[in-house]
Amino acid sequence: MTQSALVRYLGHDFTNNALLIQALTHRSHSVPNNERLEFLGDGVLNCVIAHLLYRRFPKLPEGELSRLRAHLVREATLCEIALGLSLGEYMRLGEGEMKSGGWRRPSMLADTLEALLGAVFLDAGFPAAEAVVERLYSPLLENLDPKSLGKDPKTFLQEYLQGRKLALPEYVLLATEGEAHCQVFRVECRIPALKVHAQGAGNSRRAAEQQAAQAAYELLK
Repeated sequence: MTQSALVRYLGHDFTNNALLIQALTHRSHSVPNNERLEFLGDGVLNCVIAHLLYRRFPKLPEGELSRLRAHLVREATLCEIALGLSLGEYMRLGEGEMKSGGWRRPSMLADTLEALLGAVFLDAGFPAAEAVVERLYSPLLENLDPKSLGKDPKTFLQEYLQGRKLALPEYVLLATEGEAHCQVFRVECRIPALKVHAQGAGNSRRAAEQQAAQAAYELLK
């Protein structure tokens, strides 16, 4: 794909195309690279997301806004957006990074996306960068639910039962399998009042409990 396709996806035409090239250039490829642009883009992104959340949720307290922002600017979210842009296909990587699959590495995709935002900011100022962020994040913001975001399955299940004045679930360890360095825990979540039994497995007891809670919650729904 040509960089013009990426520009269309972003919705920003660069006046200084060298900034776009630099934003896509990893340090393994050449100098100048995108590390400084990434630093700048990280700050721009945090500011824009804070502004968008402030406007969108006028009644949320500071702590909740911070939690939402942390979710939206984390590596996993940035990687998801970068994949939607097919950003890995445009990245300029050194031979070693190309061979090791750096173009699909979540951290590298996230860093490059931040560098692009820094490049837009330098190219056309804060309003342009804000417009790009708002465009990229629009689908995520539309589906953002402050009440449920960041809650794990055990918390969901607990709140469901408490809301119906039912006793909290019991988590029973059924088995521990495998060698010490790669154990698998099997746990059952029991809700006697509703005659619900659901099992989960994981590489820690906590992970198995979470999976069992999710299975129980799905049965209740």
